[in-house]
Amino acid sequence: MRKLLYPITDWVSSKRGMWITIIAWLVLMVGLSAGPRLGDYKVSNFQSLPDEAQSIIAEKKTEELFPNEQGTPGILVFHNENGDIRTDEVTQIIEGIVAEDIKGIEAIVNISSLPPQALTGFISDDRTTMIVPMELEQDLGNSEFAKINDKASEIGNKIADKFDNMSFYITGPAGIAGDTLKLFEQADVVLLLATIGIILVLLIAIYRSPLLAFIPLLATVIVYQVVNQSIALLGSGGLEINNSTTSIMSILLFAAVIDYSLFVFSRYREELNKVENKYEAMKLAMRATGEPVFFAGGTVLAAMLILFFANFRDYQNFAPVFGLAMFFIMLASITLVPALFTLFGRKAFWPKIPQYGQEKEIKHGIWGPFAKFVVNKPGLSGGIVGVFLLITAFNIVNLDFEFDSVKKFPENLPSRVGYEIVETRYDKGELAPTTLVIESDEAIVPEKVSAFTDKLEEYDEIASVRLTAQSEESNVLKLSVVLSEDPYSTESIDMMKELREDTPNLLKDISISGEAYYSGVTAKLVDERDVNTKDLFTIVILETILIFVLLFVLTRSTKMSIYMMATILLSYVSALGLGIFLVDTLFGYDALSTRVPVYAFIFLVALGIDYNIILASRFIEERRNDRVKDALEVAIRNTGGVISSAGIILAATFAALTTMPIADLFVFGFIVSIGILIDTFLVRGMLLPALILLFEKDKQVSHNGQ
Repeated sequence: MRKLLYPITDWVSSKRGMWITIIAWLVLMVGLSAGPRLGDYKVSNFQSLPDEAQSIIAEKKTEELFPNEQGTPGILVFHNENGDIRTDEVTQIIEGIVAEDIKGIEAIVNISSLPPQALTGFISDDRTTMIVPMELEQDLGNSEFAKINDKASEIGNKIADKFDNMSFYITGPAGIAGDTLKLFEQADVVLLLATIGIILVLLIAIYRSPLLAFIPLLATVIVYQVVNQSIALLGSGGLEINNSTTSIMSILLFAAVIDYSLFVFSRYREELNKVENKYEAMKLAMRATGEPVFFAGGTVLAAMLILFFANFRDYQNFAPVFGLAMFFIMLASITLVPALFTLFGRKAFWPKIPQYGQEKEIKHGIWGPFAKFVVNKPGLSGGIVGVFLLITAFNIVNLDFEFDSVKKFPENLPSRVGYEIVETRYDKGELAPTTLVIESDEAIVPEKVSAFTDKLEEYDEIASVRLTAQSEESNVLKLSVVLSEDPYSTESIDMMKELREDTPNLLKDISISGEAYYSGVTAKLVDERDVNTKDLFTIVILETILIFVLLFVLTRSTKMSIYMMATILLSYVSALGLGIFLVDTLFGYDALSTRVPVYAFIFLVALGIDYNIILASRFIEERRNDRVKDALEVAIRNTGGVISSAGIILAATFAALTTMPIADLFVFGFIVSIGILIDTFLVRGMLLPALILLFEKDKQVSHNGQ
């Protein structure tokens, strides 16, 4: 690798190479900025499940058998907190919405034409609330949902304001999807500003130099624009780009570029004390740090590409987006970053400008004594950390999953308010009924239909079953199955899985020869849980093997690769266990999204190994001339400051995700931040050095009589 990197970094560190590198990046940024915009290619109606998932097969089968009847359902909620709901007022609101002829609304149930008995079914038992089904057109995305909801809400609320105590909300799948998009759009701006602000403040606070904060951020902004525009090109070429993917990608990009910038300028400062010429100093700095930094970036890149092997399409979507981002981050770490620091030279460190010959070695006020303590007391320091990690890791037995993302939305979000009104006053399954299609080779007589619905209603978890459509030959039925529990709950998901397995026998019992297809929110959640579980094992196994191989290439030691990998895996489980406890205790999240453990693993293992690589690389470098103990002390002392600074900034950057009003990203950001701090101070600072002293032995050499 050195044969490949040295010519590049040596040239970038020269005066001519420095200018050409900076100009080339700026030209690339400006050129790409003239192309398509990333926002134009974000897919809001992203299909997370693979095509072979049972619920997706059922969805397509339903559309095939009942074309134009598979629009997205929504629920119009009319509520009077202080008395009975008035159907004449509800009718006026609906008529006002219908009269506007909003594009995208397929149908709203006309309650004025319903007989009194049918109308009663839409009114809650306490008579304070009325729900009216709405159906949107097929193939609309969340962005269209948001526009339709906004327009309908504006008209509906304007009319509702004329009546006493009337509230109007839109919920159900269409309302929730539209509000989710708006949350992401608003939060992305806040996230970007929060990330930049956190990084700027921390860099200035830690290094007391405005330029040391400005230069990495300048590099990050350039890389960010290049990556965004490059992903837009992929979008124009047909790649589906998910909203949450780009939100997390921006955090990864800022974190990684800043991290690698710290490693470069830390070694550059060392060399400026030893070498007078700034170009020569950067050349030496990059010869020392270029390989580990490039290797660390390559490890993250390889970890991201593992996601291509996942079945869950959210994870698959990460692979090309994050892979491309890491490619440019790695390229920038050995070209743009050293070129910018070389341009500013010693001025970059103002007011503490390093002077040639003034210091033989950087002072290490904190990390010098700390390194001495760790190498002299490895059993104590490593043992305490090991016990802590094991104790916190055991808390993963309390891991529970949550599928009801609406309950994690802001409390005043219209779709959540409407959702909770419906949940408390109706059969909860009305929030998202399940569609069941039965396809038979022969006509299904009414008696058999009635017998089948009776069998389904024998389940305590099913509130009602209604026949909503059938084919002309009566061999294909479409039924609406309303669950008695929340359709997003674990209980409903377990029940739906059981029902899918039982249905063939139920059909057989009443002599119906045919296939059953369940589609809808709950059926999709069954598949999502199953696919996610398989993907978690696949990703953990493949990523562990991959990173182990990469560590072996770096260290040339099977033994060192094993315990370096083991510390990272233990650190991940510890962070997850501690995170589960803290998000419950501090924020009241007693369950996590199924995505959080997977996302956390990907980032904690890929990014956490970086710090081990930086320490191990310095240790291997120093070990050529020193004993294991002395080499390790120098490695801890010289990398401690920059790794701890990088870890704090990296953790704070991921903590910026806690500004997001989406619970999945909030919890993910919090747990990753904890994991990074554990890696930075406990694993890299104490546990890994203790293991190195335990397993690595001094070699017999003749140099200096040793």
